[in-house]
Amino acid sequence: MTDAAVHAVNPDQQARVRLSGREICKSFGPAQVLFDVSIDLRAGEVHALLGENGAGKSTLVKILSGYHQPTSGALSLDQTAVTFEDSEVAENHGVILIHQELNLAEQLTVEENIFLGREIKRGWFLDKAAMRSEAQKLLDQLQCDVDPRARIKDLAVSDRQMVEIAKALSKNADILILDEPTAVLTGREVDILFDQIKRLREQGVAILYISHKLDEIKAIADRVTVLRDGRLITTEPVADVEKDDMARLMVGRDIKQMFPDRAPVEAHDVAMSVRNVSVDGQVRDASFDLRRGEVLGFAGIVGAGRTALMEAIIGLRDRSSGEIERNGEPVSIRSLQDAKKCGIAYLTKDRKGSGLLLNMDMRPNLTLLALEKFGTFIIDRKAEEAALESAIEAFDIRAADPKTKVGDFSGGNQQKLLLAKVMETDPEVVIIDEPTRGIDIGTKSQIYHFIGDLTKRGKSVILLSSEMPEMLGLSDRIAVMAAGRITGILEGNDRNEHEIMRHATGISGKQGVSVHE
Repeated sequence: MTDAAVHAVNPDQQARVRLSGREICKSFGPAQVLFDVSIDLRAGEVHALLGENGAGKSTLVKILSGYHQPTSGALSLDQTAVTFEDSEVAENHGVILIHQELNLAEQLTVEENIFLGREIKRGWFLDKAAMRSEAQKLLDQLQCDVDPRARIKDLAVSDRQMVEIAKALSKNADILILDEPTAVLTGREVDILFDQIKRLREQGVAILYISHKLDEIKAIADRVTVLRDGRLITTEPVADVEKDDMARLMVGRDIKQMFPDRAPVEAHDVAMSVRNVSVDGQVRDASFDLRRGEVLGFAGIVGAGRTALMEAIIGLRDRSSGEIERNGEPVSIRSLQDAKKCGIAYLTKDRKGSGLLLNMDMRPNLTLLALEKFGTFIIDRKAEEAALESAIEAFDIRAADPKTKVGDFSGGNQQKLLLAKVMETDPEVVIIDEPTRGIDIGTKSQIYHFIGDLTKRGKSVILLSSEMPEMLGLSDRIAVMAAGRITGILEGNDRNEHEIMRHATGISGKQGVSVHE
């Protein structure tokens, strides 16, 4: 889709303000998180909302959609003052929020989720045939190949995101708020979503689009509002603001160096070897060496087998064949505990699902994996508190109160806490899956430099990322997978986007070998 196509909007339609917030303030107890923020959402316009994690974006959109009420300030809908007592009232007024963290009932089917609370009935009974038919139309509109009868728990995360979008479309939204909608989508799915956004714009829908991906903002948005520390910094036409300017407005400073400097790594100094590892139906004869002090990237399109391979290495999946060596010695890894004993740690991409205890505060989250450090029978709380203070400083975790539930943290602070939690076990090998998903540009740079610091200390890192700049900027070498095989290990001048895509699509002609062998 071209930028020109995306931005072709009826000027008369675009001028009409649908939803406004004026001088919005919000406090949670003594902590004020929004300060006199004003924003207008216009019909037929995509309005981007930018800011670092913790800038107040989520709070603002929850006020606009009825999940929170402002401490002061006012909302208006079509120039008329309005109060949204809750999200249901907002939805009844045509304001729909698609959350970054998906809000689906996992035990229910796709069709049941789409029409949850709005079930189609024939008399006293559910009209399941009608629900299935309507759900299928919505999914076809999104080019989503998902069975309406499938249960949410059995779907990939990207398919769940498309179901959330289908659910929003079924409600005939007049004002649609999308919070990091592409965080878990493939390139093809992003194109489909952008096409759908274009159609909604042409229908006069006002769209608020929250994303940390500046390329997306430039491609899809008409205006951009930037928040910093709960305050409105500016609202500008996107055409008038370059990506570097957006980044600077978000963080309040120039990000001089996004990625850490990399030093050459000795090829013979091997921290871990993987030999002929297979996982039934997922991975075939994967072999590679991980060098001490390097970042080894793993690239590939969805379904290539990267995550399955890593889960087999750390004992979360059964291997049908293959061996693993640490420092030249064979090791047996059948569980996460085995992996930990071998000095291998895993940073999951699902920080809210399996990475952190969201209903607990920072201290138990930090120390859970390394409790033996803090006592055998009785936990040394003072030692735990000291470890927490050290982690807060080392990883720049910004929390007004360490006793706040982790679920209330920004995504960036959650990710830094997850990294601190994993490093508390003092691993020598760290496998990191999607380290910056849903993270703002300033925090991204921090995490990149944290990873760089790990390698300077002699730690070895395996990086899985769907972001090409991240893969190229961090990795010393890049292993590429396609259809369950490692099709090449790229280094030097071969470490570029073109070669990655050749190997990822299986057209390189190489099967499971380094291009330098």
